[in-house]
Amino acid sequence: MAEAERRIAHIDMDAFFASVELLSYPQLRGQPVVIGGRGHAPEQRADGSYVFARLRDYVGRGVITTATYEARALGVGSAMGMMKAAKLAPDAILLPATFDAYRHYSRLFKEAVASIAPAIEDRGIDEIFADLTHVEGETRALAARIKQAVLDATGLTCSIGVTPNKLLSKICSDLEKPNGLTVLGFEDIPARIWPLNVRKVNGIGPKATAKLASLGIETVGQLAHTDQGLLQDYFGAHYAAWLARAARGIDEREISTSRESKSMSRETTFERDLHARQDRDALSAILVRLCERLAEDLKRKNYVSRTIAVKLRYDDFQIVSRNVTLPLPVADADQILHAARECLKRVPLQRKLRLLGVRASALEPPGAMARIPQPVQGDLFA
Repeated sequence: MAEAERRIAHIDMDAFFASVELLSYPQLRGQPVVIGGRGHAPEQRADGSYVFARLRDYVGRGVITTATYEARALGVGSAMGMMKAAKLAPDAILLPATFDAYRHYSRLFKEAVASIAPAIEDRGIDEIFADLTHVEGETRALAARIKQAVLDATGLTCSIGVTPNKLLSKICSDLEKPNGLTVLGFEDIPARIWPLNVRKVNGIGPKATAKLASLGIETVGQLAHTDQGLLQDYFGAHYAAWLARAARGIDEREISTSRESKSMSRETTFERDLHARQDRDALSAILVRLCERLAEDLKRKNYVSRTIAVKLRYDDFQIVSRNVTLPLPVADADQILHAARECLKRVPLQRKLRLLGVRASALEPPGAMARIPQPVQGDLFA
């Protein structure tokens, strides 16, 4: 089927984590709310009302998971340190993340879309692509039907972009947020896409954006009209060719309905910097819990892993990672823990740590598994 005949939708939940929290605390709707950290759950009074923590009172190393649109308007955003965010929005409400609830509503959201458009590509907890090409119905009415199904199933809104391909749909789902619906054809690209900053194109990151700006290229339209030879001089042949095609809205990628995961990970940013020796007990407990949660994820998704990795962020923000490929795949928490400790033996541990993470990759369905020897006294973080 020609690309011009395709109808690809990108469905993106609106401020998903924050919106899920507002289902529990509807009195916070319309207020700046920040999600992240821990140890600041709302306190319920005897009369049933709640006392909420404020961002100005937060002390620690936590980062923001997400924020409501009202908080974003104040300059607060995901992955921002909460101490920094407190200077921008000190009166914002602070809520801890509840990931079990997010996974529950993510499942409901995806089931609602799949009931109308079965060919979906899972892109994360709060977004999917769906192929509407062979689904009966006028495009805008079909997209509205999907939005209503998601709302009925979750009580939450989503934004949808429907275009001939994934690249354009990803851009368009963000154009009218929240609760947006954008339908776009190739003929609409000059008016709707070309005025946008190049950063709006998924695949053009901060470094490429800065380099393009140094060449006087800031909008998608300017990029579309730039000589490809010039782009090749600065970006290399492969990426230059992709930039030229992306700026014209060309993307032949098909919807991938495979549910195979490439990797799974668990990580945490510490409330204070920890040292591998002075804070050994605390780090040990954190590492054990991360491995337990990663094992739970693997078992829930029915995977085993052949490669386990650890990730560390030092107090100077330098990040290092090490991995080990195992002779037999693992999914058990003890096995993951042992492999993680093997990785830690190859990591410098003189500096204090801000973050610790564990990742499982080279995933496959469970097969023959062998126990890895249990950790012995003297292992790192033991």
